[in-house]
Amino acid sequence: MVGNDKKTGWNIHEMAQKVAHDIPDGAYVNLGIGIPELVAGEVPEGREVIYHTENGLLGMGPVPDSGQEDPELINAGKKCVTAIPGACYFHHADSFTMIRGRHIDICVLGALQVSERGDLANWSTGEEGAIPAVGGAMDLVAGVKTIYVISKHVTKSGDPKIVEQCSFPLTGKGVVNRIYTDLAVLDVTGDGLLVREMAPGVSFDHLQQKTGARLNQY
Repeated sequence: MVGNDKKTGWNIHEMAQKVAHDIPDGAYVNLGIGIPELVAGEVPEGREVIYHTENGLLGMGPVPDSGQEDPELINAGKKCVTAIPGACYFHHADSFTMIRGRHIDICVLGALQVSERGDLANWSTGEEGAIPAVGGAMDLVAGVKTIYVISKHVTKSGDPKIVEQCSFPLTGKGVVNRIYTDLAVLDVTGDGLLVREMAPGVSFDHLQQKTGARLNQY
């Protein structure tokens, strides 16, 4: 049974935990800006994940304690981070060589829209005054082996973010492997979107109602 949507489903930290549990030990991972950054704090104990940031760091550590920030040690979102033992720094161009050379295993990104075929739009609404360029996201979706999206299931106005076809400018076509939202975890397959898991209190009918594309169950 579903009541008020605000109380239904996972919160953003639970969403991030779902993603973190699906990242294998020893994986090299790039995290997008926003909700994806929370994944770094949810890695299961005993599992090692090596984080890459496109501004030139491999081995990114957790957010520093208050007062311990180094303004010259930041991630691609310009937020202060730390570095784990053995971390290395390199030129911006070398960082993108790692991405384009398919040396990064998983990238976790946010989304404005995701289509049922795995098309991703996450950089612009296409409106006047919107962000003028796609940036590094285009390289990430083209060069990273596996793309996970983590996002709220609908917009603030209640419009579906998972749709039959994206209406916003694309970041990449057919690039998304799995979608994590506050309502469900969905796999993108050749047969369409498959519901891998639903949040407690969410029914399939409610999930379908909130989705702009046809869903299938395993």
